[in-house]
Amino acid sequence: MAKIAFIGIGVMGGPMAAHLARAGHDLTVYNRTKSKAEKWVAENGGTFAASPVEAAQGAEIVISCVGNDDDLSAVTMGREGAFGVMQNGSLFIDHTTVSAQIARQLSVEAQGRGIQVVDAPVSGGQAGAENGKLSIMCGGSKDAFAAAEDIMAVYAARIVHVGGPGAGQTTKMCNQIAIAGVLQGLSEALRFAQAGKLDLDKVYDAISGGAAQSWQMDNRWATMAKDEFDFGFAVNWMRKDLGLALEEARANGSTLPVAALVDQFYAEVQAAGGGRHDTSSLVSRLPKNRA
Repeated sequence: MAKIAFIGIGVMGGPMAAHLARAGHDLTVYNRTKSKAEKWVAENGGTFAASPVEAAQGAEIVISCVGNDDDLSAVTMGREGAFGVMQNGSLFIDHTTVSAQIARQLSVEAQGRGIQVVDAPVSGGQAGAENGKLSIMCGGSKDAFAAAEDIMAVYAARIVHVGGPGAGQTTKMCNQIAIAGVLQGLSEALRFAQAGKLDLDKVYDAISGGAAQSWQMDNRWATMAKDEFDFGFAVNWMRKDLGLALEEARANGSTLPVAALVDQFYAEVQAAGGGRHDTSSLVSRLPKNRA
């Protein structure tokens, strides 16, 4: 069993770290809000640290799941960052959704210290983390991925090594671009069915077995029909992710007209107070037909 430091034990990181603890690994956890770390240790065992550098002291593997580029930079390369004490030959796995640029930067920084790095953003949401069924898209060297795969398998149902440093983050952007388009189409289809005074359950039964089927349809059609959005992946997070994708598109020369449009639609949802609602709340900006 490995000695692991887990940095960031929020909605996603907490359940992932718990799977590792149940698998018998020796966990030291750090969270910016100390009370969360204390609560996690009380429920799962292990120890908590006062800083990322303290958590990483003596660890064979350091895993992070934080908020954004700045957070990731701070917990790795900052004054109290984990890279300062990680040993030659140790492994760093990052599950944060961040820019491909910082993923590549961390890889270069780590190489000079003899640290293997995998950028490994996840898909599957809180339920996927809690059930150990996440989908993980990975960037990094083949050796780094080989070292990380068995650890990530503890909380993942699918793990794919896509390519070199940053490839995992770029793939996560593909994931969010696709979701944005699907949710806009699903929102329009649902409102169209309501305007036609159709039985929404029967519409779902009719179309979910064909080419229109998607995870979003199977898991969100019913709640969208009831205007229920107080769960799931928040609009605020989706806008952050789409912003990363649009920034990367400017760098690689691709065009994302639908993603850019849906990002602005999400801005309307935020302005109406729905920033913490699930991404399926995209439908809320489309008026219901009152005829």
